[in-house]
Amino acid sequence: MRKGFLILMFLFMIAVGYAQNARVKYLTTFDDKRIHFGFTLGLNSLDFGMDHYTPIGANFQFVPKVWPGDPKQITATDTVRADVSRNIGGFTVGIITSLRLSRDLDLRFLPGLSFGERKLIYNVPVIDNLRQGYSYDNYEYSIKSTYLDFPFLIKYKALRINNNRPYVIFGLAYRQDISRSSKDDLVRLKNGGFYAEAGAGWDTYFLFFRFSMEAKVSIGLHNQLADAPETQRQYYNRAIKRMTSNIFTLSFHFE
Repeated sequence: MRKGFLILMFLFMIAVGYAQNARVKYLTTFDDKRIHFGFTLGLNSLDFGMDHYTPIGANFQFVPKVWPGDPKQITATDTVRADVSRNIGGFTVGIITSLRLSRDLDLRFLPGLSFGERKLIYNVPVIDNLRQGYSYDNYEYSIKSTYLDFPFLIKYKALRINNNRPYVIFGLAYRQDISRSSKDDLVRLKNGGFYAEAGAGWDTYFLFFRFSMEAKVSIGLHNQLADAPETQRQYYNRAIKRMTSNIFTLSFHFE
């Protein structure tokens, strides 16, 4: 018992002594620069927030139409719902421009490209008029996106601890989906929109660069749903009252 106590005390004294030793600090003047640049790589996951018309006839723009051969004809009293079936990973690349506002605040502009995909699953079969050889057993519809990102963020930094410094970020972003070009998409989305963004990260200072790991959520502020295509069964689009785009991003910054 006494021997074990002495061992614990010895280990505790070693730990205290190690913690009190001054560690070598890297890039001590890095945060004093007025402006600096870098690049970012990241992983993302896209999602939708959706409200539906229940039943679909609550949307007065929906006009029932008989489609020959369909296993089920959708009427105004039916409920058509869509949900994101599963998360599919995407990736993000961009460049960093950071402007020092004060000791603890930076203004950051991170233009880039984001690639991602969302799969909607409906409670009725998905039939795309433009796709050959479709099956009435299919209930999923894929929406792929390629975003041009234009985020402006405020970075608030805590006090530096040796070579580490936690921080939080918040701000606004505009995104333009350059892949949204077809007027015949089963579910049509608007090309652009604004997002509110917030997150947190951790700066680590190395000998020649600063590395940061950051988690950020982007919440779409506008309804991204566009008018239903004339060439498709419109109940897939008309059943949705509001559709917002949400994005989670895990970024790795090199500055």
